[in-house]
Amino acid sequence: MTVAVFTFVLLLGNVLKEILALLVNRQASIGMVAQAVGLLIPFVWVFALPMGMLTATLLIFGRFSADQELTAVRASGISLLSLVSPILLLSLLLCAISAVVNMEVAPRCRVAYKNLLFTLRAELSKAQLPEGRFVKNFPGYIFFVGKNSRGILQDLVVYQLENETNVVTTIHAPLGRLEVDVPNKLINLYLYDAKSVRLSEGRAMPGGGNLTIQLDLSQKLKGDQRPDISDMTFAQLWDELHDLERRVNLPKPIRALTADQMRARQVELAKQRTDLTTPVRFHIHRQVAFSFACFGFTLLGIPLGIRVHRRETNIGIAIALLLVAVYYSFILLGQSLDTHPEWAPHLIVWLPNFIFQAAGAVLLWRANRGV
Repeated sequence: MTVAVFTFVLLLGNVLKEILALLVNRQASIGMVAQAVGLLIPFVWVFALPMGMLTATLLIFGRFSADQELTAVRASGISLLSLVSPILLLSLLLCAISAVVNMEVAPRCRVAYKNLLFTLRAELSKAQLPEGRFVKNFPGYIFFVGKNSRGILQDLVVYQLENETNVVTTIHAPLGRLEVDVPNKLINLYLYDAKSVRLSEGRAMPGGGNLTIQLDLSQKLKGDQRPDISDMTFAQLWDELHDLERRVNLPKPIRALTADQMRARQVELAKQRTDLTTPVRFHIHRQVAFSFACFGFTLLGIPLGIRVHRRETNIGIAIALLLVAVYYSFILLGQSLDTHPEWAPHLIVWLPNFIFQAAGAVLLWRANRGV
């Protein structure tokens, strides 16, 4: 139940931010919204599984302790460690599930979700050239369309700008067509029987014929279809790391250089390689470290729930949110330092696991001894 609640809350934030506006404006169908939500679920499970396990542990053992059931169990000759062993085994099982989700399922679903949104917006881009008004949404161009009938354009005027201010080319076309190139994230605008006038060094140079204007819809280079580093699977990150290391190899000995100069070059090149691979290395360690969050949260949540000794739900949720904030603050710290290899950000993401597991083990040992 707690995993379902956190999944719903995290989904709600993404849906309100990116999907709901498209649905309200009737730019997306119910089926497409359902597909987008389905692709988001594995992505939010990265956070919902550990948060849900921690909250459930605090609620269950807080109520367990408040109702004096712990005393009854001990009176029956059952130790606390024997009692919590199934819970710890469950957390290890959730760690395995988290590893599959974090390192494979969630990145692929995130990429598919982004592609779905892009495809939707690309299909809707035909409406981005509305008729009867000037359109300034595309850098370097101003468009005016007399009529737009589902991508078939009439009476087009295109102004090509220089430095976003000066008009250098004016194009008039009686007919045009808008076509979306989804794989390359481009809009191709085909102009038929166009007449153009280009200003060059104070002179007007006429031109004409069939013209094509390409509008880039993304920040990526044309033809680069690889996902961002943050959206790569574990295997893709590993391949990316090895590829970067191969590209920046240590130099072979050069006879013209002295031994000191050669060592200096090797040190400099090694530093460049470390700087280049640190962000990839950080994301690799973050995916693996996230997978152990369920175990650390459970190990700490059991003795904390017993010590709090409260049956109220709001107390358990408040403690869970506080611990989650502490845990993910280390992740955010490491992410902010992923371009500073001297701080070893790929090791910072492991600190909350070690701290939570060590603190949980000590508190559980003390609780088992009745301290």
